[in-house]
Amino acid sequence: GRQHCRISDQETNGKTSAASSNDFSDPIYKEIAITNGCINRMTREELRSKLAEFKLETRGVKDVLKKRLKNYYKKQKLMQKEHISGDSCYDYICVVDFEATCEEGNPPEFVHEIIEFPVVLVNTRTLEIEDTFQQYVKPEINPKLSDFCISLTGITQDIVDKADIFPQVLQNVIEWMRQRELGTKYTYSMLTDGSWDMSKFLNIQCRISRIKYPSFAKKWINIRKSYGNFYKVPRNQTKLTIMLENLGMNYDGRPHSGLDDSKNIARIAIRMLQDGCDLRVNERIHGGQLMTVSSSAPLEGAPAPQMPRYRN
Repeated sequence: GRQHCRISDQETNGKTSAASSNDFSDPIYKEIAITNGCINRMTREELRSKLAEFKLETRGVKDVLKKRLKNYYKKQKLMQKEHISGDSCYDYICVVDFEATCEEGNPPEFVHEIIEFPVVLVNTRTLEIEDTFQQYVKPEINPKLSDFCISLTGITQDIVDKADIFPQVLQNVIEWMRQRELGTKYTYSMLTDGSWDMSKFLNIQCRISRIKYPSFAKKWINIRKSYGNFYKVPRNQTKLTIMLENLGMNYDGRPHSGLDDSKNIARIAIRMLQDGCDLRVNERIHGGQLMTVSSSAPLEGAPAPQMPRYRN
């Protein structure tokens, strides 16, 4: 018969012998490996039952449930040995998902301008959305929105006509972040759904507005990469709606609303933190080019936000 997987609160709370954090010969790692093998053989219902026993989230596809249970067990074991603190890499995560001007068919010569700037502030200690920011932006190159753009985003011509231009909105974002002491009292990182928000939309917008690229947005967490690496799924399984579905959640709000998209991305980030993922910076922009940040790079939060200088 199937080997019974013995995972219990008594087991995860037991004491083990001390060993250095990089000593993988310690018996604790053999225990973790054996338990992982047991978890791999569990059915979806067995996984859900065990997760419920530990008062963990039981929604999600089978691979997600396995990863959640493995990580819980591993973290409990290693925390006893003070190998890890159990804390997130940053105090806060700022989730951003821009909406930009667009035309049907996305012609290559079309210049995208940001028309909605949302920020969702995730407290990584409480694992809650603590605050949100949202302002619309008046486009300058193509001030008249296409019918396609209005239909896709729900942002009307009247909304952008009344909005501030991008430099003023960016200044408002920076002031909002400063009031929350990000980069001074609290460490934080930006987080996006993919690479385009920072490397394309913000990069292009700063050139249009003739301002330098803001230093606080030069590095970010691409949650698609983090999700794919953590749950071991291919790239085509990292679209927003698919990530939500595989985690057992439905999209909440209006798709392609920047604020609603950001809130749903934040929900994914919170679930990943609950599942034991160390969300950390994995992308950056340098000289206008998108680059990967190695997981072995020194951990550092984004700098205190400052308004960038205007270009000459």
